[in-house]
Amino acid sequence: MTEAGVRPRLLAGIGVVLFAAGLGLTWQAADTLLLIFAGILFGVFLDGLARLLGQVLPLGHGARLALVSVLLAGLVLGLAGFGGATVAAQADTLGQTLKQQTETVRGWLRTRGIDTRDLDLAGGEGAAKEGAARGALPNPSALLSEAGRMLGQASMIAVRVFGAIGNLFVVVALGLFLAAQPAAYREGMLRFVPRRHRSRAAEILDATGETLRHWLFGQLAIMAAIFVCVWLGLSLLGLDGALILGLQAGLLCFIPTVGALVAGLVIVLAGLAQGLKGALGGLAIYLLVQALESYVLTPFIQKRALDIPPATIFAGQILLGVLLGLWGIALALPLMAVAKVLLDRLYRPEIEA
Repeated sequence: MTEAGVRPRLLAGIGVVLFAAGLGLTWQAADTLLLIFAGILFGVFLDGLARLLGQVLPLGHGARLALVSVLLAGLVLGLAGFGGATVAAQADTLGQTLKQQTETVRGWLRTRGIDTRDLDLAGGEGAAKEGAARGALPNPSALLSEAGRMLGQASMIAVRVFGAIGNLFVVVALGLFLAAQPAAYREGMLRFVPRRHRSRAAEILDATGETLRHWLFGQLAIMAAIFVCVWLGLSLLGLDGALILGLQAGLLCFIPTVGALVAGLVIVLAGLAQGLKGALGGLAIYLLVQALESYVLTPFIQKRALDIPPATIFAGQILLGVLLGLWGIALALPLMAVAKVLLDRLYRPEIEA
């Protein structure tokens, strides 16, 4: 075989190896990459707010970003100061209610011959109470083992808390850095693209940023509407913990399909504390709110930013959830929005032809 025939095959083989290596590195660093993507989303949010503020105040980008950051920090601290105690109290009450209603549902299932051992949320506590009822005194080794187990749980909780704080710091810091100099990072990314393709790459980057910006602000508006509607509806119904139930419904609205199912289940379980009427009333209100979101809010607000069939979104959530876990489920929609822009822009000549 001639050298001219060997070279294309060699290049193709190198390309396959590099592609496989890239997939392997992406798989290993998936959590870090998704954390970076969350920081990019926060940066897009800050940059979008700074742009909106620029339509009102004739200030430089840095001054507008600083003002937006101060206002957001003040809003978060204000909400935590004035409403934090109420939210914490309702969250504690809701947790106890959900635990009681879960036990009620388990008892109802047991009476019908359904095994519910896998649903036992208080197995350790029940075992401890059973041992105390038998009057058995633990020996010193058991006490040391129990102390070690408690210390292990405490250290695990501490690690998770510090991990969550660290992730939040990374997202906020990365978002601030990106929003402070968006043009510099854009030009830096374009330097990795050959000159003949830079105009096309710049168009794709700008379209991706615009899509994420429209989607993010639209999603925040929908989340706020869901929160207010559920809160007011459950308050009129007289359901305890209406504020925290509306808050969790609004936050879970960020995750399409799966978030709605979880929020609806929580509302029904909380409504069971006031009997079947409360559960059905809570379910009816949430179904009305979901119909409002699905048929009015989302088509009207997100039509410009994201037009993906629901079945495609659900399938993408399942795939990303299996591959990337909870991060994949939470960020499935913005990731699919980016993929849609790339497909539209990269394959547009072939489609038009």
